Amino acid sequence: MKKNFVIVLAPDSFKESMTAKDACEAMEKGIKKVNKNITCIHIPMADGGEGTMQSLVDATGGEVYSLPVMGPLGDQVEACYGILGDGQTGVIEMASASGIHLVATERRNPLLTTTFGTGQLIHACLDKGVKKLLIGIGGSATNDGGAGVVQALGGKLLDSYGKELGFGGGELGKLATIDLAHLDARLKDITIDVACDVNTPLCGKYGASYMFGPQKGATPQMVTLLDDNLRHYADSIKRQLNKDIIDVQGAGAAGGLGAGLMAFLNGTLKEGIQLVIDYVNLEEKIKEADMVWTGEGSIDCQTQYGKTPFGVATIAKKYQKPVIAFAGRIGNDIDELYEKIDAIFGIMPEATTLDNALLHGKQNLERTAENVARFMRLLS
Repeated sequence: MKKNFVIVLAPDSFKESMTAKDACEAMEKGIKKVNKNITCIHIPMADGGEGTMQSLVDATGGEVYSLPVMGPLGDQVEACYGILGDGQTGVIEMASASGIHLVATERRNPLLTTTFGTGQLIHACLDKGVKKLLIGIGGSATNDGGAGVVQALGGKLLDSYGKELGFGGGELGKLATIDLAHLDARLKDITIDVACDVNTPLCGKYGASYMFGPQKGATPQMVTLLDDNLRHYADSIKRQLNKDIIDVQGAGAAGGLGAGLMAFLNGTLKEGIQLVIDYVNLEEKIKEADMVWTGEGSIDCQTQYGKTPFGVATIAKKYQKPVIAFAGRIGNDIDELYEKIDAIFGIMPEATTLDNALLHGKQNLERTAENVARFMRLLS
């Protein structure tokens, strides 16, 4: 092994056990026990879903802020947003303000839930003077097409009597007039990237309401109404704003928030992992490294569909860099992953309870990283 051997450490979080930053630190501790001369470059990663904001803040030396906002059912919740190290880029996870985890199962009702709190997070980022926004839109409790976001930012959605629509997907069928005269003017001066976790269109059998409405509390009758309302919403947007968003892939993400961010805020929908790769400049760092380590809580056949380890490995293989992945759980049918990932290691030392595994994740990852480093030393 050459003297200045460099390993890029680019894991996702191991959910409920350690952040991506924690995982980087555990990997390095294991490596340094074997060879203190190896240089480890930490690049905490995410795929646009939960943990994206924290990973990007950690990767760029930014800062996390919190503030009270309106939750999905109108009650107050404490939400967070991040400003990256450049001081000009804001990062928001809509789930922080409008996520399904904020609503007890028995209270879930997408006819009523709103994205207003997500709009308040966007407003807070504008107050920080950002020039760019990354918005992750997975894990929503909502089906309002982003109407709440528009309302929070000064836009008006009016019924045929000129009255402001109430909150929730149940109100969209009343939409008659879109009035953006008082929409926050600062939005015109920023770029908005939207990290989508699904490619769902807005309406239809595979749209937001039918695919995800039931898990948000919708009955079959409610699903039909919600889909009809989103279709009316899209027709109104097309007629009044001249924007056709109904069949765009990702428009149905987060109950149509993807569509709303496109139509009202000129957001660009992108694959989450690719956005994060671009934001942390991963490709340039991998180019100069000798090896790449990645990982996340679970690796299985689904990992190849937009998950962090596969995205990281794809960049690494572009430059012929060896890739090692670590996981708390290794599932079935992972053979196809070996096209990009050279070796996958489970970090569990013994059979145990899930709670115990989560509690000792950092120690288990450190120990496994140490053993891999010891094996590498034998080969050098």
